[in-house]
Formats: sequence, C-alpha cells, structure tokens
Amino acid sequence: MSATPQPPPDTLAARSLASVWHPCTQMKRHEAQPPVAIARAQGPWLHGADGKRYLDGISSWWVNLFGHSHPHIQAALVDQLGRLDHVMLAGFTHAPVVELSERLAALTGLGHAFYGSDGAAATEIALKMSAHYWRNTGRPAKSRFVGLAGGYHGETVGALAVTDIAIFREAYAPLVRLAATVPSPDARGAAPGETADDVARRAAAALEQWLQEHHATTAALIVEPLVQCAAGMAMHSPEYLRLARALCSRYEVHLVVDEIAVGFGRTGTMFAHQQAGIRPDFICLSKGLTGGTLPLSAVLTTDAVYAAFYDDDVARGFLHSHSYTGNPLACRAALATLELFEQLDALKANAALAQRIDAACAPITHHPRVRHARHLGMIWAWDVDTTLPDFARRYHQHAMARGLVLRPIGTTLYAMPPYVLDDEAVHCLASGALAALDATLKEETHR
Repeated sequence: MSATPQPPPDTLAARSLASVWHPCTQMKRHEAQPPVAIARAQGPWLHGADGKRYLDGISSWWVNLFGHSHPHIQAALVDQLGRLDHVMLAGFTHAPVVELSERLAALTGLGHAFYGSDGAAATEIALKMSAHYWRNTGRPAKSRFVGLAGGYHGETVGALAVTDIAIFREAYAPLVRLAATVPSPDARGAAPGETADDVARRAAAALEQWLQEHHATTAALIVEPLVQCAAGMAMHSPEYLRLARALCSRYEVHLVVDEIAVGFGRTGTMFAHQQAGIRPDFICLSKGLTGGTLPLSAVLTTDAVYAAFYDDDVARGFLHSHSYTGNPLACRAALATLELFEQLDALKANAALAQRIDAACAPITHHPRVRHARHLGMIWAWDVDTTLPDFARRYHQHAMARGLVLRPIGTTLYAMPPYVLDDEAVHCLASGALAALDATLKEETHR
C-alpha cells in the first residue's frame, strides 16, 4: 500500500524551529502551528514562501509606517551603503547622525540625542541618565522610579523594573529592582457618569499623593502617553499628561515619555505628548523611527540635563554605549522616514485614512460581544467578551487563515496598520477581522 501523500515540507520553517529561538513565544506551540515563512514584503502586504499573502495589520510589531520596501527609504539606504556603513560614535561623527539629531530636536524641542538599538535600550538610557543627573547635582538619593499600573517599557532587566506586566516580569523578579506603580488613567476605569478627564484627574490625584511622600527618593516618572499598548491599548485623556507634568515640576521629578510605540503619527500627532501641550524631560523613541527597516532608538533630553554631565571629570560623563550607536545606515533610514512625513503630508493623509478604516470597522465596533471600542489616530482596539482562555491564539489563527496578521493582547483585539492602506487593504482588514472574530467566538459553543 502506498504511503499517504504529504504536503511539501516548509523547509524554512523546519530549519527555523531547529535553529532559531523565536521571541515572546512558547516554542512548544510551534509543534501544532509552525512559524510562517515570509519571502518578501511590499506595502502593507507580507508574501509567504508558499505564495500566500497577508495584510500586516499590526505593522510588524508596530514598527512599519509607510509600508514594506518603500522605494524612498530603499534608495536612501543604497546611497548610504555606498558612502559609509558604520563607524563608532565615540570620538567620531558623521552626517546622518548629526542631521537626524537636528531634525529630532526641531520636532520635539529637546536635543542632544543619545542613540541605542531598540526600545528597551532607550528606556534604560533614560532611566540611567535621570538617576545619574540627580547624582551629579548632589542628590544621589533620587534613584528610584515610578510608573503606571499596566505600563510596559521593555524586557531587559533595567526596563523590566518599570514594566508592570506580570508575565514578562515574574520569572526574573530576583534580578529586578522594582519601581513603584501608581494607578493608570485608563479611561475604561470610568465609573458611571465619569468622563475620561475625570479618570485622569483621579489617577493624577493618586500620583500627587505618592509624590508627596516619595519625591525625595524619586528620580523620574515614566509614562506611555495616551496609549498603554501592551496593557491592551489602554487609552487615557491628555489631561493626565498635563497634570503629571505639573506634579513632576512641583516635586522635582523628571517626566519621561515613552513614545516608542505611539510616536511618529500613531496617535494622530507626530508625538502623543504633543496633544497635551507639554514638554517632558526625556523622550524615548524607537520602532517607527526608521520606518520599520532597521533597529534604532533615541533618547532626547533637556539642555539642563545635558549640562549636568558636562565636566572635566570622566566619571561625571554618561558612560553608556552600544557598539552600533548612531549607525549611519539606520540614521539615514530615519531621515528618509521623516522626509516621507513631509512629502506625503502624512498626518493629514492619516486622518482621512483613519475615517475610512473607522467606517469599515463599524460592524466590529457595534458587535454584541465587543466592549470599550476605542480609536485614536491609527490605533483601534476592541475588548471582546469571551470565555475562551486562549482567545488570542485562536483569533490569530482564524485571522491568518483569512490573510490577515492580527495578534490580540489577551481578549483585546486591536489593529495598528501601516499608513498606506488602499481600499482593498481596508476591506481586507475590516472584513477579515470581523470574520475571524465570529469564527473564534463560535468555538465557545464547541468547547
């Protein structure tokens, strides 16, 4: 008897499982669902090695802005590769890092950009810089940090100190110097009759009470402005940022805004904190900084912070480094990305695109099993009323079967697509997301 025919093996997936430890993944689950091999990408579409294509509904972990393989960014990288690929930034400099730093300073009002390779590195740079500032100014006791409940700022040991998501932190608790947490201004916590502003004021009052007691030992408050992404796209009013800024100034505590996920147009403005009209002491940037092409992060701060390190004593300098700090290729990609914002009038174009997506997603927003539907800029989120303990995994599988990359956070379904969706892509996003939701919820009745 002949053997049962087997489908052609996905050799790339098999080789990956034999040699690659994939991030944020329980690898045993890949026994049932191997990783999808992607051969190329164009615009908002990922093209699999098997010929299938998938709409990148989460911008490949929130990094892609103007679509994959954008010709303007590609051309800039090719040009830069022919000039300078890399040189260490200690004792040297180059045009892309200088020009990028100047552009970021003009956009944010903060300067002297310090570069790393990813978001967690940016968090650690900002925290170290803040604590070292207080040490240099004669107040070494100010070495602790405070963040928001549900906050996420990265998964390296230093960044975990200010990350308040148990699944990321509990296994490494003995290694982590935990920061304090204060209540989140998450608007979903509104009591009957309360507005998002009311929730913000209530959370700010708790912050004030905490600072009254602990300001003498607190270096900085770190906040994801307007959207706490890993907490299930928890959105809050700009009023919280305004009140937090005032409290940090009053109690002499730095305000660090983590714009890693929400910067570069995601919330409708270039940076989320700008909707509150505030000026932070530190800004952390990464993800969309290079348009989703190369790893790069940056921390910008005030002249006062920079001046506290400027001294003849080497030990008073900021002795932190990464081998690829300010890599010319990554900086050139970032410059090309910023050029696209101007050439495409991206913020205005995004506002029109967001209206189209919002209208197309109305059936999800009004779905009988959806709670707390919310939208800000180019971010959408819906909390799903479900008893499925593995809702996120099941939903992801149903979405992929429909050619759509969406990965819920717990029971929160969200979309954060690139800024280049045409009518076909908008339809794929909205109809596929709804169909996957209904298919997933149908599985409740078969458990």
